[in-house]
Amino acid sequence: MIRKFFNRDSWILGIILGIVVPILIFGLLAIFELLFSNGPDDKVFRLSTRIVIAVFCNLIPFRHYMIKLRFDKTGRGILLDTFILAMVFFIFFLDDLTA
Repeated sequence: MIRKFFNRDSWILGIILGIVVPILIFGLLAIFELLFSNGPDDKVFRLSTRIVIAVFCNLIPFRHYMIKLRFDKTGRGILLDTFILAMVFFIFFLDDLTA
């Protein structure tokens, strides 16, 4: 059943994957941060770095759906979310990047 859900070509699936994958990766990076930091002042990654890693991990399912499975609609949904999340990132963190 799960395999059938992920093995289809639809915009909705792409949009869902484009949102869920960065949230999962960001959560994993937060857990990594808790496990390997030596206190509240010692950070492994800055917040902006964690967000960039999480957003651009969308390239993995994007490549899978576009190249291996040739599901254009799903790939485009993932790409749409990636562009939107990247624009939101630059709107909120542009001041941090120039400093």
